[in-house]
Formats: sequence, C-alpha cells, structure tokens
Amino acid sequence: MLFKYLNYISRLQGRAMLYIRFLSVFLAILALGSVGPAQAEQPRRLVVLGDSLSAGYGLPAGEDFVTKLQQAMVADGLNVTIDNAGVSGDTSAGGRARLEWAIEGEKVPALVIVALGGNDLLRGLDPKVTKENLSFILKTLKNKKIPAFLVGMKSPTNLGPMFQSKFDDIYPDLADEYDVPLLPFFLQDVAMVPSLNQADGIHPNQQGVAVMVKNIMPALKEALED
Repeated sequence: MLFKYLNYISRLQGRAMLYIRFLSVFLAILALGSVGPAQAEQPRRLVVLGDSLSAGYGLPAGEDFVTKLQQAMVADGLNVTIDNAGVSGDTSAGGRARLEWAIEGEKVPALVIVALGGNDLLRGLDPKVTKENLSFILKTLKNKKIPAFLVGMKSPTNLGPMFQSKFDDIYPDLADEYDVPLLPFFLQDVAMVPSLNQADGIHPNQQGVAVMVKNIMPALKEALED
C-alpha cells in the first residue's frame, strides 16, 4: 500500500514539473511577442565629427544640431542614436586628430557624418591642407569599413576667386574620390539670413538649426538605406 502511495506521489510531482516547464516556455514566448521591432533591435550608432556648427555653440542645452537631428530621425521611424563629436573652434586638423577617439566604442558606427572645414575657411588656411586632412579622415573610415557622409562648406567671395574655387572644389572632389554621399553646403538657406543666425552672424540659432536638419534629412536617410 505504501509503495502504491509513493508511486502516486512521484507521478504527481513529475506532472507538476512538466507543467512548470510548459508554463515557463509559454511565458517566455509571450514576453518575446510583446517586444516590438524597434525595441528588439539595437539602435544604429551615428557619429557627427564636426565643429561649433554641430557642437551647438551659443545654443541652449538640447537645441544643438545633433540633438535635433536625432529627434527628427527617431520621429521619422529611424532607430538611431547620434554621438556629438563636435568641438567648437576645431579645424579639419583637429578633427583628424580626434577621429579615433570619436569612433571608438563597443558598437561600430553605422555612419560617420564628417562636417569640418568651416574654421579652416575662417582662418584662411590653405585649401590643400584642408583637403589632405579630410582625405585622411575619409580614407581611415573606408579602411575600417565604416560608411561616411561628407558635409561641405562654401567659401565667401571676399576671399578671392582663386581661393574660393580651390576651397569649394574640396568637397565634391573628395566625395567622388571616396564614393561617399555629399551635402554640398551645411549652411544652405541659413548663411547670411539674419533671422536664422545668432548675433555673430556666423552660428545658426534654433530656427537656423531646424533648417539645417530639414536640409540634411533626405540625403541622410538615403545614405542609411544604402
């Protein structure tokens, strides 16, 4: 009699264990099903390697170009995070020196937006030097198999036609050489528009940043899709 009772208890325990395993698997499946695609996938990491135009010089916290760009991309359904590697006053040489630091990390960038050259222009640096620095950056990214997106600047006419031609040719030439997408002019529709710039007439205000984000979004989305 005792043997039959113990055998019965053993069967009950076995069934209970089986039920618990089944319930655990069922709950795990439910948990996976409750996670949407955006939550299940890790966001792609982007990096903006730039100067004061991306760093947010003179703007309130959270109103800089990079923050607003990330907000716009997320609102458009793109699962991304963007590192702001912009340093006010930085030249192309400074960006070149900071490149390794900017892209290091556990997650390799899905895209590096190279937005440098404005301070080279303001200081009247030799366009040949600017081109060499930007070329180094693009070549390094290509060797590391990290996609790049080049953002250009335009020289004002008061620096003379020869300087203007040499400087303005830098960006399309490099875009062709390294086969990277190009936004020809970072300050398109913003430069020389008082209502879109701060008192210094150089750095965009919040309204100017909104125009910059709007201008870059279509080409940037296309680059990410590619």
